[in-house]
Amino acid sequence: MSEIEEISGEEGNFRVRITQHPRYVDMDKCIACGICAEKCPKKVISEYDEGLVKRKAAYVSYAQAVPLKYVLDPDQCIYLKKGKCKACEKFCPADAIKFDDERKDLTLDVGAVILATGCEAYDPLVHDVYGYGKSRDIVTSLEFERILSSSGPYGGHLVRPSDEKEPGKIAWLQCIGSRDTHIGARNYCSSICCTQAIKEAMLAKEHSKEPLDTAIFYMDIRTHGKDFERYYNRGRDDAGVRFVKSKITNIVPVDETGGFLIRYIDETGKRVEEEFDMVVLSVGLGVSKPAKALAEKLGIATNSYDYASASSFAPVKTSRPGVYVCGAFEGPKDIPTSVIESSAAAGLAGSRLIEARWSLTQTREIPEETDVRGEPVRAGVFVCRCGTNIAAIVDVPAVVEFAKTLPGVVYATENLFSCSQDTQEGMAEIIREERLNRLVVAACTPKTHEPLFQETASSAGVNKYLFEMANIRNQCSWVHSGDPELATEKAKDLVRMAVAKVTLLESLTEPTVDINQSALVIGGGVAGMAASRTLSQQGYHTYLLEKNESLGGQALQLHETWQGENIQTHLAAMIEEVESDENIDVFLNSGITKATGFVGNFETTVLKDGNEEVLEHGVTLIASGASELTPEQYLHGKDPRVLTGLELDRKFIDRDGSLAEVSAAVFIQCVGSRIEERPYCSKICCTHSVKSALTLREINPEMDIFIIHRDIRTYGLREDLYREARSKGIQFMRYDQDAGLHVEGEGDDLCVRFRDTAIRRSMEIRPDLLVLASAIVPPKDNPLAQHYKVPINDDGFFMEAHVKLRPVDCATDGVFICGLAHAPKPIDESIAQAQAAATKAVTLLAKEKIQVSGNVAIADPLICSSCGVCVDICPFSAPSFIEEGPFAGKAEINPVLCKGCGLCVSSCRSGALNLLWP
Repeated sequence: MSEIEEISGEEGNFRVRITQHPRYVDMDKCIACGICAEKCPKKVISEYDEGLVKRKAAYVSYAQAVPLKYVLDPDQCIYLKKGKCKACEKFCPADAIKFDDERKDLTLDVGAVILATGCEAYDPLVHDVYGYGKSRDIVTSLEFERILSSSGPYGGHLVRPSDEKEPGKIAWLQCIGSRDTHIGARNYCSSICCTQAIKEAMLAKEHSKEPLDTAIFYMDIRTHGKDFERYYNRGRDDAGVRFVKSKITNIVPVDETGGFLIRYIDETGKRVEEEFDMVVLSVGLGVSKPAKALAEKLGIATNSYDYASASSFAPVKTSRPGVYVCGAFEGPKDIPTSVIESSAAAGLAGSRLIEARWSLTQTREIPEETDVRGEPVRAGVFVCRCGTNIAAIVDVPAVVEFAKTLPGVVYATENLFSCSQDTQEGMAEIIREERLNRLVVAACTPKTHEPLFQETASSAGVNKYLFEMANIRNQCSWVHSGDPELATEKAKDLVRMAVAKVTLLESLTEPTVDINQSALVIGGGVAGMAASRTLSQQGYHTYLLEKNESLGGQALQLHETWQGENIQTHLAAMIEEVESDENIDVFLNSGITKATGFVGNFETTVLKDGNEEVLEHGVTLIASGASELTPEQYLHGKDPRVLTGLELDRKFIDRDGSLAEVSAAVFIQCVGSRIEERPYCSKICCTHSVKSALTLREINPEMDIFIIHRDIRTYGLREDLYREARSKGIQFMRYDQDAGLHVEGEGDDLCVRFRDTAIRRSMEIRPDLLVLASAIVPPKDNPLAQHYKVPINDDGFFMEAHVKLRPVDCATDGVFICGLAHAPKPIDESIAQAQAAATKAVTLLAKEKIQVSGNVAIADPLICSSCGVCVDICPFSAPSFIEEGPFAGKAEINPVLCKGCGLCVSSCRSGALNLLWP
């Protein structure tokens, strides 16, 4: 474990003093056999965290994020305290115990610092009103994750910790340690807990052999992320997860059954007592004491909850120049947002270090590739246990023995974790020693791990395309967990097929592509300008296209951020910075008529003032935004007193004096969102309405203000706004969606009618001002999706390549997305995502040359019939017709655009197309 003692200096010239504490267990050598834990007389070496294993044995101590490695407690070790014992060292077969490990003091000279210290989970023992410390069957949400995990204490079997019997009913209690003012709790929302509980409930149903009753007790369901509302709907409607709106204050143990009695009031007003076999506490997130101490050492500003302070327009910058923050140290957030912020922080840090770029870069030497042409096949098969993820179901030794009998296989073995660094190095050594020229790895999904094993092959001098992967985790141990014998036989079949394929593979070469050092950013809103500035600060020329006559986008209509920052002031400064930046060429009133090319070499035709201009660029960033829905309901457009949220903001910006005359105002949430036509949450509406309501309260303290909602989703630190609004007399009323909400004009009055779910009565309000929180909607027709071959989701927003691993990349190489074009989000998140997208683009631009896949289609012009089917059917526009020469009119394949999907090959009528597979 390392600890920062001091950071001195200033931006561009920091000196960091680090203390590296002894670990005593070499994680690279540890094979997680457990012998040390068995032989230790005081049991101070454990796979599980010592404090929790005594009570539940539900947490695995990851020991520097290395799964299933063992850790030693130096405060309890007999040898370290008394100089005697060393039983663990004596019996360790891997020589992983290192009692001679000593404290090390290091000094680093760096130009920038990024804080990614993470968070800690709330400990229910701090204020134990639920009996968490008294029963093993009341667990936290993180402990329940470990129970469900195949590498957890029960091998992925859903059982009660007390008796290891399968539960029939499980309750989830939300907001434990969040949205609470009790001792040790936090006032804010932890953002992730609702979606996490839904995921756990659905997974629990999948893990349960018998029908499982799952109930989530909540105050507000806050599934505000991209596609999260669909997930909520799926959990409720398809999986059968019950959702009960009730704040549970205590749990009553039932001694006779070992269960737990939960009392609540249902939506009909009836008092209900229900017994559950297990209770899961959805605990919130907070700042750890070490992170708080680090912030004090660095002298960076923190808020009242000890999170690093950052403005909406500089979301990853701390108060100290050169020090950046990302992830949960800036506020509670999910994995995609954390990944996005990490890229944004890296990009801003890199923009301050461009003069030093490549100066300390070390290039890994790749050995010369062995020419295997004419050699007999010598295949090696490596079967992964994946801890117990695979081995708990699949008989891995049996699969290994089976692999040894297959033609062409000269070596087969099993690995505990094939993806670990030490195993990778061992595999490369075996490839060299056994002179293997083909490689098969039977493990998890190639979607995430194939590049890693291809790199291993390359490091041993084997062409990366002489490799095949069998997915025996997803396709065997996971889907056939109830039938180990079937899973094992299927694993053998997958390995047999992989070996049969790998024996036919041939070496491929990868073409090299030059990278044009310019970037194109489409959209001149906040996200587009932030991306352009980040690219410019990294030293790259940028074209910025905006379809309107001025920069600014939707932000031109916004009044203040949720933190109270004046958006128009900051926006004017951003526009000035962009327009005065010599590295940015701004095109206003411009549209795109055509886009061709591929990663590193795009050509986009821009139409401006009737003239076309072709822009050449290496990467494309789509920040085309979205817009506010214009409602066709609730008398909008028919009564001037009915406004949308943006229309009210415009009145705030213009300091409209008529607002002071309003005596009653009503906000209606989810107008056009969370409905069958648009089953997504627009994310910003609740916070925007609460902020607007507080502004109206400042304008006229006597005004009656009502917010009519389904769930209030002031996620994260925005919860403070919700609490402030309630304390200032703003009324929040939850309406019955099934009964509907009606707005009518009665004489000179506006009349809003609905049924209140709290008091279960019909309500009528006659406001002077009605504000509709309208949905954020993408364009109905989006030509950019066709121009750049970027898919859009069912809601019309651009899709990322992977929600967690590549949240700003598109499936088309060299194309990135950010801002409202990706999904509804507030300004701070749009800017962070724009900076992240620009940073990812820089990883391509900085290379100048890149290699693309060799697994592509090729065309034989001699037998091509020029039918054009391949041109029409390819989703990536890789095939085209040769324009000149003896083969004019025949098909050819652009290897850079081709993804090797084989669609054109299977569609070719004349057999002129073939796939270059290894």
